[in-house]
Amino acid sequence: MSHYSNRRKFLQSVFHGIAALSLQGCSESLKQNISDSSGEKPNIIFILTDDLGYGDLGCYGQTQIKTPNIDKLAKEGISFTDHYAGSTVCAPSRCSLMTGLHTGHCYVRGNVEVKPMGQLPLPADTVTIAKLLKKANYKTALIGKWGLGGPDSISTPNKQGFDYFFGYLCQRHAHNYYPEFLFRNNDRVLLTGNKTAEPRPDGAGVAVERAQYSHDLLVREALEFIKKNKEQTFFLYLALTVPHANNEAGRRGMEVPDYGIYKDRDWPEPQKGHAAMISRMDRDIGAIRQLLKKLKIEKNTLVIFTSDNGPHSEGGADPEFFNSNGSLRGNKRDLYEGGIRVPMIANWPGTIKAGTVSHHVCAFWDFLPTFAEVANVKFSHSIDGISIMPTLLGKTSEQKKHEFLYWEFHEKGFKQAVRMENWKAVRIGVNGELELYNLRENISETVNVAGLHPEIVTKIEDYLSTSRTESQIWNI
Repeated sequence: MSHYSNRRKFLQSVFHGIAALSLQGCSESLKQNISDSSGEKPNIIFILTDDLGYGDLGCYGQTQIKTPNIDKLAKEGISFTDHYAGSTVCAPSRCSLMTGLHTGHCYVRGNVEVKPMGQLPLPADTVTIAKLLKKANYKTALIGKWGLGGPDSISTPNKQGFDYFFGYLCQRHAHNYYPEFLFRNNDRVLLTGNKTAEPRPDGAGVAVERAQYSHDLLVREALEFIKKNKEQTFFLYLALTVPHANNEAGRRGMEVPDYGIYKDRDWPEPQKGHAAMISRMDRDIGAIRQLLKKLKIEKNTLVIFTSDNGPHSEGGADPEFFNSNGSLRGNKRDLYEGGIRVPMIANWPGTIKAGTVSHHVCAFWDFLPTFAEVANVKFSHSIDGISIMPTLLGKTSEQKKHEFLYWEFHEKGFKQAVRMENWKAVRIGVNGELELYNLRENISETVNVAGLHPEIVTKIEDYLSTSRTESQIWNI
């Protein structure tokens, strides 16, 4: 049987029947203000996976890779069909997430390496989600990948609002799932058994009995953080590194301890690894939810799950094999839908209506104002985001909408994109011709209709020319 599903029919299978449910009919209890009942602010767990495609989850149409726990998260919460990452690669996407600014305004607009370790750091005075939530007396933690400043820089997690950090500061370091060390706050933690590790012949993991797989360590730290802070309000940013490839020379591949339920599949090794990474992550999200229930804090915890950009083709991975971008055109490093449209699920038992599907158009820069509203904390600086709290609460008539969404990207030439209602525009090159697509009729962006809609082209060209601030780093 072919592993390639019919792209044209993809959206018809999204959510496996959940999509028949609507945002209407919310009970009155869901329309209460967050603090009406007890005045207690909810915990926030934000789970960001790395290079997960729009079509990599069962609840978004995937048929080969098993994700029962994430599917349940969606079934018991709200799933977004039109949600976008901050960018099409790691660092700018995470900058947009942290700051509430799109890539025409945020400080980090691309992946820039800083030697000996790290990426371009955020300015010291950056207002981040973590800083705002600290003002609201949240205990804040980042566990996983940072990518916005290396060791001893002005932008380590502890300097940007996080009380606790465990993981990778540098995203290049995060390519290795069996690193010699990780960071706990500002200190290096040596990982026993990893220094002399050698890849197995089949590429699945490391042939050292005590070798420590970093993803498992991140999940363990997350569970411990939740246990330790069950009596206080917390914000956990869990930035997982799966299913990103290991891009280190000599160890390239989809690095995972075992292939699990996929070990006997007649698939190429990288595809087994890709699937095993996602199912391993799914298992661990199930463990987090079970812990919340055991501690009896699940009803006071907002859990959000999403991806930092579209699927990759690194380490032998093939997005076409599992139809990882669904019906969407493009992958990581593209500004077509496949590079930036990502799954997004929100779960908050008793507050978010189960089985809801939203077509609200939103993006990473909306999380800062959303979390500020959740925490009832004020900010005065200008951002690009709009809170999606009304949509989460079922108050769709009160949801403000973006006039447009904007992206720019600086690798291998300059690219821009705009989404305006159901119109999507892409420009490749500073002086490139504008491509225009009607997403309602052509979600795969295969038919350029720019010549048929000059008035739309003119309006979007104005957005492209006015939506960015000049930057000495990101000049064009």
